[in-house]
Amino acid sequence: MAEYKLEVTTGDMVNAGTFDHIFVTLIGTEGKSERTELDNEGVDFQTGMSVQSYFEYTLLSLGKLLLVRLEKDPLFVLPEDEWYCSKIVVTTPDGEVLLFPCYRWISRGERVELRGGRAMKTFEDDHPVLTDHRQKELIDKRSLYQWAITDPKLPHSSDFENVSDLPAEIAFSMSKLIEMLYAKRTSGAELMFKGLLGSTEQWDKIEDIKKIFWFKETSMSVYVIEHWKDDDFYGFQFLNATNPNLIERCSKLPPNFPVTEEMVKPSLAEGSSMQMEIMKGNIFLCDFKMMDGLPTKVHDGQTLHVTAGLCLFYMNPENQLKPIAIQLHQQPSEKNPIFLPSDSETDWLLAKMFIKNVDLMLHQLVYHFMRAHLLAEVFTIATLRSLPVIHPLYKLLIPHVRHTLQINTMARKSVLGPDGILHTSSLGWDGMMELMRRSLSELTYNSLCLPENITARGLESIPNFFYRDDGLKLWDLCEGNSEALLPSDSDVQKDTELQAWISEIFTHGFLENKASGFPASFNTVEEVTKFVTMVIFTVSAQHAAVNNGQFDFNSWVPNGSLLLRKPPPTTKGQSSMETVLETLPNVGETVKFAAMSWVLSEEYTDVVLLGTYPDERFDEPAPKQMIKDFQADLSCLSEAITKRNSELEVPYTYLNPDQIENSITI
Repeated sequence: MAEYKLEVTTGDMVNAGTFDHIFVTLIGTEGKSERTELDNEGVDFQTGMSVQSYFEYTLLSLGKLLLVRLEKDPLFVLPEDEWYCSKIVVTTPDGEVLLFPCYRWISRGERVELRGGRAMKTFEDDHPVLTDHRQKELIDKRSLYQWAITDPKLPHSSDFENVSDLPAEIAFSMSKLIEMLYAKRTSGAELMFKGLLGSTEQWDKIEDIKKIFWFKETSMSVYVIEHWKDDDFYGFQFLNATNPNLIERCSKLPPNFPVTEEMVKPSLAEGSSMQMEIMKGNIFLCDFKMMDGLPTKVHDGQTLHVTAGLCLFYMNPENQLKPIAIQLHQQPSEKNPIFLPSDSETDWLLAKMFIKNVDLMLHQLVYHFMRAHLLAEVFTIATLRSLPVIHPLYKLLIPHVRHTLQINTMARKSVLGPDGILHTSSLGWDGMMELMRRSLSELTYNSLCLPENITARGLESIPNFFYRDDGLKLWDLCEGNSEALLPSDSDVQKDTELQAWISEIFTHGFLENKASGFPASFNTVEEVTKFVTMVIFTVSAQHAAVNNGQFDFNSWVPNGSLLLRKPPPTTKGQSSMETVLETLPNVGETVKFAAMSWVLSEEYTDVVLLGTYPDERFDEPAPKQMIKDFQADLSCLSEAITKRNSELEVPYTYLNPDQIENSITI
């Protein structure tokens, strides 16, 4: 008799266990075992990563073990209770210990066949049983995960319309859903109690906005309230707040931005000139031309205004980045003056507010939603459709795409939908859609690759750019983690599943735009490494950079509002603080934006940090060591960032590895 020992692990999430009958069949190169129930005394499959040992006996050895088949049958007439099986470890008669990862829910009547933990590419399968299993898995997954085209000029999405339609393997945990609901209801209850929610009243004075939340603040949100008017803090935010993606070095003033030496001389170092500072590399520009001509929302019977402005910055000798000139529309005219720090306090403040308004809309719609959430959804669906669970790239990527479909399915209704919070912005629904279409048509591969992005914007040496400093270190670590698992160039070229994966991404994510520079296929390990690094960086570090600071910087709505009610000023010297209050959102709109920043920046207990691989999917020593090295490197980086931040007046925490999730879950 040949003895096989099975150690079966049940997951530790809520309701992972089952009272149903579980049957197992071992399939090897020399045959298969009997279908045998896994049954010990007492309750077998309890929640909490419980491990139960069983023995399977066969007359002869099954040869090389290929698959472990699991089946679940009902116990009496009890209601369905899906079982979450984490893994099965099999010890063969020869003493070989084999891992069979599962990490999925199993329903009644379902037959699940598990492959071993050693990563295998399609051309490495050496048995017809494995080849057939691989092909059937992909057929089933392509049937389950399908593309939907909601807008032909935007990245395609999954066809799941409701969260309830999602397979359990990619859905949130119950605890995460409960905590998200609690955060939403807590903020809403406080605002309702204060009579702020739904109020159409205008704020009487700026200080009243401090009363929105009594029980929610951070050290950074308090700092923002105290310093939001300061020019040096205003400039700092374009490097290290929620949208560090737009500013670039200015080597020559645009012809439609006629800033003169006389205008900016008071803002420059004594004895210097604008041309001298441009030559030194100290002049920077944010150009919001992408916003030009967008349709806008009708608000209280009036069409709102969105400014496609330009903002010029100067890095002074104290290494402070300050705005020195703002033009609120693309084409200069008498009714489009260039605002300066020497103008009246409220003129300058209004000009900065209108620039922050378009910056925030670009942040939310382009850099946060489209370039993080929507692209992550493309990466997710392509991974689930094109790569079997045994593929090394699937094993590497699945922790980074696990819950993206759920948060995006929710966001399409609660945040971006016609009734969502972003519909309250100055752009409105049509303007938001058009902005994202424009952005995708101009999106380039290099803009998503941080080293090339920083170089293209001329920001390699600008001081106090912590997003760049931390981001480049993280990019290098992700690159090393990706490269360690990838094959040779010849393997890349004959890996049909890998080629299908990148083809789906090119087609459904970048709409086959060859001018964008995105690859449609792979030829070398270097190409695969770069692309996989971009994917992992985008869904982890880049999302953290544009998401995690939203409450810090945006809960104080005067610092940056998605909605401004009055048109931008066309002449100087006509504004007052009353004009500022009339321009800001009303009370109800303000608290809605503040509450959104609370929910989107909340920390939840089931967070899975970058570098964490909670599922044991690799069975080889090399990738296991790679993961340990990656985690050690991330820990060292975290310590260095924490030490640096302790010496800063305004710390930058959003790319500290201990603040970065593995995937987009909020």
